[in-house]
Amino acid sequence: MYFRSRAEAGELLADQLIQYRYEDCAVVALSTNSVAVAEPIAARLHCILGLFLSEQVKIPGEQITIGSVNQGGGFLYDQSLSEEEANDYYSEYHAYIDDEKRSKFDHINQLIGEGGVIDPLLLREHIVILVSDGLKTSAKLDAATQFLKSTVMKRLIIVTPVASVNTVDHMHIIADELHCMNVTDNYISTGHYYDTNDTLTHEQAIQKINSIILNWR
Repeated sequence: MYFRSRAEAGELLADQLIQYRYEDCAVVALSTNSVAVAEPIAARLHCILGLFLSEQVKIPGEQITIGSVNQGGGFLYDQSLSEEEANDYYSEYHAYIDDEKRSKFDHINQLIGEGGVIDPLLLREHIVILVSDGLKTSAKLDAATQFLKSTVMKRLIIVTPVASVNTVDHMHIIADELHCMNVTDNYISTGHYYDTNDTLTHEQAIQKINSIILNWR
């Protein structure tokens, strides 16, 4: 299944979540581009919209993510790696990984200063809807759930237009409810599933977040 745009995918997902309109909900986008999917959902459900910040640390010269740094400074090893694999990579690249963790957290702090980042206190006793524009792995989900593990939520819902089979299996474990319109065992790239690759700059995403209440409909 393909989508004309992230905004269209968000509208389709909002249709599936309309029963939560006027509930104590909070929509949390898992990346800048995910805001394009999350905005129509928050607008239809009449709820707040925020951005969760995390950055992946990759092994140099390889397309392997060893883990993610979240906006609270926490680091979580990628769940697709075994403990032995993670230890081997860290043993070989520990200096590089530690430098990358500091660099990624510094960058996150710069972005936090621009606003729009979700405050966990706003999520207490709410139905929390985590939104992605596409999930090849569970790295961003795991970073978010680790950050939110001390937050008391009424319900955790994960929604995404497209995800890999393995990620959907993992979503069933960590979420109370999930909505995914395209489950694929051959995930190519997130942009591949949109006819119009309507990516956002960080500034554009923050503007959408800050004006969400004006766009309730």
